[in-house]
Amino acid sequence: MLLRFRVANHRSIRDECELSLIGSEPGDGNARATGLRHDGQDVTALPVLGVFGANASGKSNMLSALRDMRAAVRTSFADWTKSPGVPRTPFKLDSSGVEETSLFEVDLTLGRSRTRFTYGFELSDDRVEAEWLHAYPHGERETWFDREAGRPESEGGEFIFEGEGFTGRRDDLVALTRPDALFVSTGATLNDPQLSALHRWFLDNLWLVTPGEDVVHRTDWTRDLMNFSKAEGFRDRVMQLLTAADLGVTGMDIDPETGAVRLRHRAADGTDVPLDFLTEESFGTHAWFAFLGPMLTVLDKGAVLLVDELDSSLHPALAAEVVRIFQDPKANPKNAQLIFTTHDATLLGEEVLDRPLGRDQVWIAAKDRSGATELYPLSAAHPADGENLERGYLRGRYGGVPRVSAGEIARELSWREAKATA
Repeated sequence: MLLRFRVANHRSIRDECELSLIGSEPGDGNARATGLRHDGQDVTALPVLGVFGANASGKSNMLSALRDMRAAVRTSFADWTKSPGVPRTPFKLDSSGVEETSLFEVDLTLGRSRTRFTYGFELSDDRVEAEWLHAYPHGERETWFDREAGRPESEGGEFIFEGEGFTGRRDDLVALTRPDALFVSTGATLNDPQLSALHRWFLDNLWLVTPGEDVVHRTDWTRDLMNFSKAEGFRDRVMQLLTAADLGVTGMDIDPETGAVRLRHRAADGTDVPLDFLTEESFGTHAWFAFLGPMLTVLDKGAVLLVDELDSSLHPALAAEVVRIFQDPKANPKNAQLIFTTHDATLLGEEVLDRPLGRDQVWIAAKDRSGATELYPLSAAHPADGENLERGYLRGRYGGVPRVSAGEIARELSWREAKATA
């Protein structure tokens, strides 16, 4: 499970920001056991975390940072030589951003033993400036490797290995690691079993769902899974979720030759009428159908799903149900995790949706006056017990909402219109 993510100097994120999925509220029934202990207490991890914030606050950049870290681990060895420089997007509203490194780090549990690992790296435009992997097999830190570009030989050289935790062919892997490639990527490419396990986590996790632009791809994903998935009852699960969403769907036909999907709807005369999926189904039906493939895949793998603007594609009631699916131990027995961004304050309310998120599952993204993103948990605003979180958020008590007074934009347009016609 993912425990923490740190990032700095990425897009609108200038200073270091940390997103924590470690449970903090005592007795929170949503948090899951990790098998870890700290200071004599069990460490739990949250299955769901929502990042709220105004437009252009930088909340989407947290997800893009996770996606870019995943891409770096997957492709640095094979692809970074195809174009000059190291791919990254530093903070551009301050000239020093280009000169400073970009930081990415994850804290996670891995394998059946649920061993905790901390893995991260720092990138400049030209090379990997630093990279590290720490393991905690018995609660004590083991430095499997620590890499620092330009470190003199008198201080150990670029790569330092401590202890016997990392058992790979150290000299061979170091010799084959380019300055512009990650050591983990190199090791996985060369089939080192320990580094391959971490590499596999990045392959299987951090699936990103974005509003609109990837609907066609995700629709094909869902359809192909229904046609070719070996998971028992996958098609039935999709049909069940389509029906539960109150979209009017009563059945499904799949062409055995083309794999094309046609959903059946109940007509006024009581018959079932099939509709052409591409031309006759609503956008809402397309959005929910396209969402099911990634969601069910992640639930089956026990992986991490990233959803940008959960409210853009799904009705608030459906968005709340997605949250509840990940919260429910029976619906999510493999401890899959959902990290999403949203503007939808109803997910914080109790009057309509029976608030599905705990307080420690709510984070706020906001921009300071220099245009840099700040990220902090809702708990940092110290909401009172029983406080209406939806109302407090919309009134700006916790930050993360536009600094616009009521009617300000309309008055600005009226003033300009009057000036233009004067």
